[in-house]
Amino acid sequence: MTEARQLYIEDFAPGQAFPGARSTCAVKDFLDFARITGDAHPIHYDADYAAKTRFGRPLAHGLLVAGYSALGATKLSTMLEESMVAMLEVTFRYRKPVFADDVLTSHFEVAEVSRDPTKDTGRIRFKVTLTNQTGETVVEGSHLYLLRARGKSA
Repeated sequence: MTEARQLYIEDFAPGQAFPGARSTCAVKDFLDFARITGDAHPIHYDADYAAKTRFGRPLAHGLLVAGYSALGATKLSTMLEESMVAMLEVTFRYRKPVFADDVLTSHFEVAEVSRDPTKDTGRIRFKVTLTNQTGETVVEGSHLYLLRARGKSA
């Protein structure tokens, strides 16, 4: 098995795009998320209840949907194993509801990179979008990470 080439803060520039991951939203995920978090609102699993709402059917929990944007699920993650220090911030704006059996694809684009030359680390902000199987954007947001510089330790 070949090791992935490692990337560091100085390898990134605004505009670079990286492929994300593709995931299918399953009812089991909705139920597991409710069990783990305690968020058991019937709009997430009760078809009769959800039918009476503006959505017409059960929809995914917002925080579950955010989880589908995990950088750790992408090939890029394996290229950051040596440089990743921490996730610093996550922001999301929900554009469309997500339902059972929707297929979500994450997309990552470098929005900004900042590095203080006196420090061994820098910050990188990725613009993150999730699109569904019809290409509609369901979530827009960003992830901010602290990365090491090449040959440095944090």
